[in-house]
Amino acid sequence: MKEKICRAFFSLLIIAIVIFQFTILARATENISNDLISWGLKRSQNHKQPELDDSSLRILEKYDGIAIGNSEKPYVYLTFDMGYEAGYTEKILDILKENKVKAIFFITGHYLNTQEDLVKRMLEEGHIVGNHTVNHKSLSTLSDSEIKEEIMNLHKALYEKFGYEMKYFRPPKGEFSERVIKIAKELNYKAVLWSFAYDDWNENNQGREEYGKAKILDNLHNRKCSSFTCNKQRQLQYFRFSYKTNSKNGL
Repeated sequence: MKEKICRAFFSLLIIAIVIFQFTILARATENISNDLISWGLKRSQNHKQPELDDSSLRILEKYDGIAIGNSEKPYVYLTFDMGYEAGYTEKILDILKENKVKAIFFITGHYLNTQEDLVKRMLEEGHIVGNHTVNHKSLSTLSDSEIKEEIMNLHKALYEKFGYEMKYFRPPKGEFSERVIKIAKELNYKAVLWSFAYDDWNENNQGREEYGKAKILDNLHNRKCSSFTCNKQRQLQYFRFSYKTNSKNGL
């Protein structure tokens, strides 16, 4: 009888400890800011690194996120946000392969479901595939569980198809909060933002070759994290130009 009572006591004790731990974690999340941050930066002159918002940068650094590197080293990181396919990614992969360059492709659930062969090629050719969430929603508007589903459902889907574990996460639309970055970190993800983005989302700024080239040339800087999309013919031309320009400048 005493033995049964002891077992019951220890079982209840373990349950109480687990409940206590979950309560502490829940309260910790509640105390984390969910104020919306729209990622932005102030461009600098003379090819210096851009100025990043201090509060946003502190959040990234607190949870081991990245947006820019050491200003002394001449590197450029190429990243692509893959929401949908417009027929240019294969050509971009050809350019990368021809020049022996690796990039990060941040994919959504839609992209994985509709462009499985391209994702497979990215992995086979040694590129990094990153997590851009299932549905490309502004994550700060979602609950903790919904954020985890947006990230981990895509993580699981890619792993089931290719046995590949994603490690890098880019918040959709460049919108996030400290809570979002913290949850991503708890899921073993490193948040990746950017220090240069060609404004290919602005239809009014497309089709102007000199504008596009000037945008790239004027914003070259060490440890530049470039963000492109692959949804327009002109972006393919600018990407090719960007790569050649970076190479000539030793980046």
